[in-house]
Amino acid sequence: AKMAAVRAEPLQLLLKAPSKDVVRHLCRECFSSAAPNSSLLVDKAVTSLSITSEEAQQLICSLHCFTRRVVFQGLTSAEEIFPLFPDNFHQNLKNLLTKIILENVASWRSEALANQISLPRLIDLDWRVDIKTSSDNINRMAVPTCLLQMKIQDDATICQNKPTISTISLELSKEKLDTMLDGLGRIRDQLSAVANK
Repeated sequence: AKMAAVRAEPLQLLLKAPSKDVVRHLCRECFSSAAPNSSLLVDKAVTSLSITSEEAQQLICSLHCFTRRVVFQGLTSAEEIFPLFPDNFHQNLKNLLTKIILENVASWRSEALANQISLPRLIDLDWRVDIKTSSDNINRMAVPTCLLQMKIQDDATICQNKPTISTISLELSKEKLDTMLDGLGRIRDQLSAVANK
């Protein structure tokens, strides 16, 4: 899919860069999720490219969207990236941007994965089987139960990069454990089926 011309046009402002290192630095800086709102980055672009603040803002947003699009679409070769540029895009700049993106795509992907909001993660699982020897109900005496303890880590991005670990304890009867294991077995089978495609 072609990038919309409105987004690709500001990238041509990089032709005003005094060196390839300036382009490389801007590309690296613009991937960050904070880049579109960074007045410091706008000032750097204005100074290094001799452009207006408005042009710098457009360039940063365009570069940010472009680099993130490459990462999130999983593009890993020049042949996959080239079609994102409009047909009339400056050839040398297209080659340079593609080269810079390919140099950084692995670290950007790692950064994106580290910063994504995710569900809590299972850190540890402990269990034991107990026999209930006393109960207020005669039918529940000497009944085996499974005590399950899970340690869960909350997403670091939600907790201001200080992940909290909480403990969840469950008591499961044999029937409830069978139901849970049956459900987990179906999940395992579906994951295996997807992984083998």
